[in-house]
Amino acid sequence: MRNSSEQSHVRGWPGPLVAVAILVAALTLAACGDNGGSGGGSEAPVAKGGKPTGEVTISNWPGYIDPGANGTVAEFEKAYGLDVKYIEDINDNLQFFGKLQPLLASGNSGGRSLFVVTDWLAKQMFDLGYLERLNHADLKTVFNNISPQLRNDPADPGRQFSIPWQGGLTGIWVITSSEGNQIHSMRDLFDPKYKGKVDLLTEMRDTVPLVMQMQGADPKNFTKADWEKAIDFLKKETDNGQIRRYTGNEYTEDLTSGNIVAALGWSGDASLIGRKDVEWRSPTEGCDTFFDQMVIPVGAPNTAAAYAFMNFAYRPEVQADIADFVNYVTPVAGVKPILEKKDPAVANNPLVFPPPSLLAPCSADPNPPGSAEDQQAITEKFQDLITG
Repeated sequence: MRNSSEQSHVRGWPGPLVAVAILVAALTLAACGDNGGSGGGSEAPVAKGGKPTGEVTISNWPGYIDPGANGTVAEFEKAYGLDVKYIEDINDNLQFFGKLQPLLASGNSGGRSLFVVTDWLAKQMFDLGYLERLNHADLKTVFNNISPQLRNDPADPGRQFSIPWQGGLTGIWVITSSEGNQIHSMRDLFDPKYKGKVDLLTEMRDTVPLVMQMQGADPKNFTKADWEKAIDFLKKETDNGQIRRYTGNEYTEDLTSGNIVAALGWSGDASLIGRKDVEWRSPTEGCDTFFDQMVIPVGAPNTAAAYAFMNFAYRPEVQADIADFVNYVTPVAGVKPILEKKDPAVANNPLVFPPPSLLAPCSADPNPPGSAEDQQAITEKFQDLITG
């Protein structure tokens, strides 16, 4: 999912800490329900449907769709006579938001008709007025086939602005042929024998909650003190060289090259890593869960084509091809029977169709608690850590 060699801060801004302060201030205000009169929420325009023609630009994370001449994008182009520009330019949610925010603030989508971000960011972008609302009448295939448990989302009741793309779990990737094979818990990652051989994620809502759980905090009630304690611990471990670096999707490159023995990472990224001797493990203390969402940005051209792509991706036979390649949790009902015939190994992969026993110790990526100022302080503290 979620290959890029970008730095872990946003480029093209006056400096990483200034940039983060601007982004965090905007997002934390959105999280507290203040969109500054930007026309977010129920005031957002509804994306227009119609017959899709011409060109369409879609942004997504690396390795998040089946590629090639027989892949989903090529099949979509052929089915609708469209010219699709499919860009794998999302490496980290905040990086992507930082790149687009100045455009979105002026009603410009940067030419994109559709992009995929994690649910928490989708919600905050909607509250800021950066996303268009969806017309369910233009998404009949989606709502005929979406898994029943995903019809509603706490971040988007009634699916006003987001449609699930793929879901997954955040845990530990290890190289099993290395000393890292002994790693099964978050605490193991901080064993001095692995000094400089571990990557953590720049995504705060993935990394910090796993550390908080390691420290014994209650996932159902993370406090501001819990967040601060975890970030202080990470700073100590970063300063002493235990952590090689904080990454977005490029942690996969460090595993591929053998620069590290383990990394926090996302459950479906085996194809990006490209090694047979790797394994994703749910930490003994518990894991994180997430769903990434397709959204239509304000000012998007060719929203009819965006609707068409959403519907096309929700055809069970198309979704089976996607799931067979990406190995993430599919949001579409009726996919497993297809895969049982096409690729039984994927149909029986617990990371694609997770059983309750795997999900039981996991919790959804949380937002920091408290006021907008509290949330901003926590997020800036983490960004200070990862930008050095």
